[in-house]
Amino acid sequence: MSKQLFKIAVLPGDGIGDEIMDACTKVLDRLLADQPRFGFSYVYTPGGAQYYADTGVALPESTLRACEDADAILFGAMGLPHIRYPNGTEVNPQIDLRKQFDLFAGVRPIRAIPGVPSVLADPRAAQIDFVLVREQSEGLFYGRLYPEMQPKGNDQEAFDLGRTTRAGSERLFDFSFRLARQRRAANPSKGRVTCVDKSNVLAGMAFLNKIFWERAKLNPDIVADHCYVDAMALNLIMRPWDYDVLPTENQFGDILSDLAAGLIGGLGMSPSGDIGEKYGLFQPSHGSAPDIAGQGKANPTAMILSAAMMLEWLGEQHQLPEAGVEALRLRQAVDAAFASGRVRSFELGGNDGTDAITAAILASLAQRLALA
Repeated sequence: MSKQLFKIAVLPGDGIGDEIMDACTKVLDRLLADQPRFGFSYVYTPGGAQYYADTGVALPESTLRACEDADAILFGAMGLPHIRYPNGTEVNPQIDLRKQFDLFAGVRPIRAIPGVPSVLADPRAAQIDFVLVREQSEGLFYGRLYPEMQPKGNDQEAFDLGRTTRAGSERLFDFSFRLARQRRAANPSKGRVTCVDKSNVLAGMAFLNKIFWERAKLNPDIVADHCYVDAMALNLIMRPWDYDVLPTENQFGDILSDLAAGLIGGLGMSPSGDIGEKYGLFQPSHGSAPDIAGQGKANPTAMILSAAMMLEWLGEQHQLPEAGVEALRLRQAVDAAFASGRVRSFELGGNDGTDAITAAILASLAQRLALA
């Protein structure tokens, strides 16, 4: 049986992007060193805010073609606060990639990692394990994605056009119900989808809510319920362990994912995947952190856990169960590294940076591989 080689488009980007990406590929290379069924071939490509400042283009055509030809996209961090477009907004090429490859589902797993302190005193915080699913093709980002549709502003007023469609909503909810079903298969206590919206005020949200209940009727085996976004912000602080899969609008998902990351140690512990019908892009939920770039302080955990999501997705796309096994092995190595108490990142009050955290994960991985 020949070994399958997946082509991975790698976009390190700005700020700490190079540092965390280097850590991630080191861990992946060690993980797959003895894997007989598949491996990775990396294609490094440029892009980002600094690239825009240097060339006038945030994502060159060569990068888009490399992503199009790849089996998956591994993305570091892009954007720098001091580099902006003429309209005053930051350079965020990841939004353009979502549009280019129709990456409609922003999947943000929020899972408590053993040994990582929570801001919540309740012992049930150790049970936190839910997934935000952020709709990424429309909502309140629609005017940014399609500026030609945006009402023109002037020196006295500005507009942000939002849009909610039946097709966009249906695929968001269908994705969420499938995900809940997969999670229940792994853990019988799971299997719940909670729609998060503001349907008591906004017509677009009422439309979204209506479609949610239509799709819920087609998935009667999964528990379905609803929560307004402001109430959900409260509930994620008071009882986050009660939730499983939370589909929501683009902007709401952007905000709630940062709040949720704070429950499990911060954005440095929070991975994500941008998923479409054909393409998948995997990146940490955090930004480029230019204030610590080049200092060795960056926490690579979210980047490494995003790579685990990529492995799982590739396994599903290619009917390759070995990739799912490696994803689990990688998550277990991350858990073991932090549970051991050997490392604590700077944002958690420790003194361990990129190299120390990477070394601890590699050591845990080596130990688990030896036992296997």
